Amino acid sequence: MHYENVELLAAGGEGHALAKIEGKVIFVKFGAPGDVVDIQIVGRKKKFSLAKITKLHAKSESRVDAFCEHYGTCGGCKWQHIDYGVQSELKDQWARDCMQRIGKIEIEETLPIVAANELQFYRNKMEYTFSNKRWLYQDEKLEDLEHTNALGFHAPGRFDKVLAIDKCWLQDDMGNQIRNFVFDYCLTNGYTFYDLREHTGLMRNLMLRSTKSGDWMINVIFAKNESENIENLLQAIYEKFEPKALNYCINEKLNDSTFDQEFIQYKGSFDIQEELCGLKFNISPKSFFQTNPVQAELLYNVAIDFADIQPTDVVYDLYCGTGTITCVAAKKAKRAVGVEIVEEAIEAAKVNAEINGLENTTFLAGDMKDVFNESFYENHGKPDIIITDPPRSGMHPKVVAYLAEIACPKIVYVSCNPATQARDLAMLDEKYKVVKSQAVDMFPQTHHVENVVLLELR
Repeated sequence: MHYENVELLAAGGEGHALAKIEGKVIFVKFGAPGDVVDIQIVGRKKKFSLAKITKLHAKSESRVDAFCEHYGTCGGCKWQHIDYGVQSELKDQWARDCMQRIGKIEIEETLPIVAANELQFYRNKMEYTFSNKRWLYQDEKLEDLEHTNALGFHAPGRFDKVLAIDKCWLQDDMGNQIRNFVFDYCLTNGYTFYDLREHTGLMRNLMLRSTKSGDWMINVIFAKNESENIENLLQAIYEKFEPKALNYCINEKLNDSTFDQEFIQYKGSFDIQEELCGLKFNISPKSFFQTNPVQAELLYNVAIDFADIQPTDVVYDLYCGTGTITCVAAKKAKRAVGVEIVEEAIEAAKVNAEINGLENTTFLAGDMKDVFNESFYENHGKPDIIITDPPRSGMHPKVVAYLAEIACPKIVYVSCNPATQARDLAMLDEKYKVVKSQAVDMFPQTHHVENVVLLELR
């Protein structure tokens, strides 16, 4: 179905723009609020339809030229066609709308969003996929191509096709140099690229991590143990870039997850180290760490400011990851207790506390809904402050229920998904009031936003 001269009204789900036609909600890919466009319906759901723009009649005042050659095909950076000032306003409004629409809660003070200063090259981690079946553009013909190998990102909606990336604007440009070198070396020397359907080929994934100070970690994931080819590639990488850490992994599983795989140190150190909020944190190949360290520091500052930790306070940090917030809180608190489901993250958290000389921390591994209970409370003492930073799905209902039951005086809730955060806040509304709320933009050029709220007992 085709519609003409449609005005796009607002930003909608997943970064799409929103239109309403005859009472029907339509999300328009790569639209900007204020555009006047012709659209073609490309998908239907029960409550909404999805459309693409076929003609742009009038540009929104917020529309700007996209800077990446892969824009529109790559699934990332969907908002680079929107002026950044408008991006941050839309994110701020989205967080506020979630609180009002989903949570239906009153907030005593909503502070302006903490916008980002670095709009490109802000990530410290990128993961790329090798494939022998490259995504083909509309004007390309298979018979005209010398090869169909690629190193890049999965094409949206296609697990078996990879979009070849020449330049990505998310990580420091050194990352582009490393990726392109690896791709060219493998192509020139006849290395086989992974087939995502048949599970054949040597080259599987490339993970690049970096720090604010300019240290690099290069992790190469192979699909099988071809020792000579592995040695030759790793040595070529080391001679070209001399990274701080160069590791590899042989993943023979059918899926790309490496959390249950062993990384092997080839040359340099196994870890790299980042500094946040005056503390040092080790980052290993499998570490979870905030991917925008500059904005992460601002996010933590908001959370710690909201918490207003005193030297006599006991702080619980739920979903603590590798203990970054726990360690930052421990600098001010009597004691800080971190809990996380991933055992390797907890071991890393213990190392991070040791590196920073923090002897007032305790870390425990376990599923929050099972660990966080009356026994936990009795063993670790009454908390004065609870900081919680759950995954996008939010907190498990059992965790929310126990938070209400133990009635800690203050809760600071850090969320990467204001919608699920608002749902959880609604469940706590009878017991807690929301004193402050503030959004923080961690990912410019995308629709994602973090939100921090302070809750106090009524």
